Amino acid sequence: MSLKKTAFYEIHQQLGAKLVEFAGYLMPVQYAGIKQEHKRVRSTVGLFDVSHMGEFIIRGDNALAFLQHMTINDVSKLAVDQVQYSAMCYENGGLVDDLLVYRLADHYMVVVNAANLDKDWAWMQKHLTPEVELINRTDELSLLALQGPQAEPTLAKLTDLHLNDIPYYWLKVGNVSGVEMIVSRTGYTGEPGFELCFSVAHSEMIWQALMQAGAEFHIEPIGLGARDTLRLEMKYCLYGHDIDETTNPLEAGLGWITRLDKGDFIGKSAIQKVKEHGPTRKLVGFEMIEEAFPRQGYIIWQGERELGHVTSGTYSPMLEKGIGTGYVAADVATVGADIQIDVRGKKVAARIVKTPFYHKNSTHG
Repeated sequence: MSLKKTAFYEIHQQLGAKLVEFAGYLMPVQYAGIKQEHKRVRSTVGLFDVSHMGEFIIRGDNALAFLQHMTINDVSKLAVDQVQYSAMCYENGGLVDDLLVYRLADHYMVVVNAANLDKDWAWMQKHLTPEVELINRTDELSLLALQGPQAEPTLAKLTDLHLNDIPYYWLKVGNVSGVEMIVSRTGYTGEPGFELCFSVAHSEMIWQALMQAGAEFHIEPIGLGARDTLRLEMKYCLYGHDIDETTNPLEAGLGWITRLDKGDFIGKSAIQKVKEHGPTRKLVGFEMIEEAFPRQGYIIWQGERELGHVTSGTYSPMLEKGIGTGYVAADVATVGADIQIDVRGKKVAARIVKTPFYHKNSTHG
C-alpha cells in the first residue's frame, strides 16, 4: 500500500524532517529534535501539520439527532461556532474513537483521528439515517495547529478576526492571508493556540505566511514526536494507547464528556452499568522516582501484585523525568500510591500523581 502525503510533504522534506509512516501517511516525527520543539511550543510558538486527521461534514434535517445517537456528549448544547470534545462508542461501551464536533452555521463538522478514519467512516455510514448527508472531506482540507503562548500575536498579523474574542473551544470563520478558513481555539498541547482548517489548494502559502508571521517569536515547525510529549504532559488521551475498543469512557477518565442524562446513544446502557457498579480499573498518571523511561506495554506492579500496564510513557522535557499513564485496579488508583514499572525486567520505583503532569509553575529553571 502506498503511503499518503499531506499537502505540506515537500515543505517537510525541504526542512529536513525525519519522515515516518503514521496512520497511512508519511508524516514528520521531528525536525530539530523533540526536546527543542517541545520547549519551543511551551515558550513561544510552533506550527504542526495535522492534515492527516479526518474531516467529515454532517448536514441535513436530522444531523443533530444523528450526532446525538452516535456520540456520548450532548451535541444539542452546542451553539453555532462552538466546538465539543466527544467520542463514539460501540454497543458494549468500548471506544470507537475520540473526536471533535464543530457546529457551523448550517452543518456540523467532525474531526477524527487519522488512524481511525476508515473505521469511523464505516461506523457512521452503517448507522446513517434518512435526512442526513455524510461527506468525507479529508482529502480536500488541510489542517494546521499553531500552538504556544505567542500563537495569537502570530496569527493576528494575518487576519482581521478578533482572535481575543474567540473563547476556548469556539471558532470563527474568516480570512487568514486572504483565504477563508475555520479558525478554532483548540489544540492538543495545553498551550494557547489555534487550529486552522482550509482548502488544500492554499496549503503552502498559508504555511509560509504563518512561519513568516511567527519569525519574531522564533517559530519552529513541530513534528509528531513533540506533539506526543506535549499531549502526555497534559494527560490528553491518545487513541490506540490510552483508549481503544477495550476501554470505556468512565475508566478512561472521560466521564466529563459522557452525558448519560441525554437521550439514547450507542453504548449508553453498557456505560450506565459501569457507572452503577463503578469501573474496575482507572487510567492514572505516574511519575518515575528513579531514572527510567516508561513505554507502552510495560507492566505496572505494586510489590508482588500486577496492577495493569503502561498505555503511554515518555521523558517529560519540562519536568525532566519519566512520566506515563496506565490502567490500574480501581482500589489502588489513588494519588500518592507507590508503584513499580517493569523496565526491561527490573522493577523501577514510580508514584501515582495528580494530572495534568505539567503546570506553568512546574518547570525546572
